Amino acid sequence: MTYEEAIKRLEEISQALSSDSVSLDEAVKLFEESTKLSKICFETIKNVETKVSLIKKELDEIKEKPFSVE
Repeated sequence: MTYEEAIKRLEEISQALSSDSVSLDEAVKLFEESTKLSKICFETIKNVETKVSLIKKELDEIKEKPFSVE
């Protein structure tokens, strides 16, 4: 599942839980699903942050190398 799909589903769950038409059992199931989706989102964000940090580090290393013309 992509980050965007997880966010969309979380929005749907939020709307469902805000309505009065959800039974307690269904609300618990939706809440459980939302915690799993939240975990997917947080892990995706963490992975992206790690990638961005690595890219930034590589860029910083390139900037630190002296420029020489041969």
